[in-house]
Amino acid sequence: MENVLAYVALACGLIVSLGAIGASIGIALMGGKFLESSARQPELMNDLQTKMFILAGLIDAAFLIGVAIALLFAFANPFAATLLANVAR
Repeated sequence: MENVLAYVALACGLIVSLGAIGASIGIALMGGKFLESSARQPELMNDLQTKMFILAGLIDAAFLIGVAIALLFAFANPFAATLLANVAR
């Protein structure tokens, strides 16, 4: 039982940490490309800024979905429930 809970805690940490790293790198790359493109063509800055903020929201939404899945496993662990049901028999 303790091993299952330990592995679930480890998995939750990996989900959140790798998701945060990926979202940070994605937003950093997108911000850099936005600055490059707005320096090349300043007349398109408003259109590019709108698209950049929409994409930043989508990147953050993917990270938050990962956080929600990690919280699901942390607090309503289906693996521990199955293990407890098998032990009770």
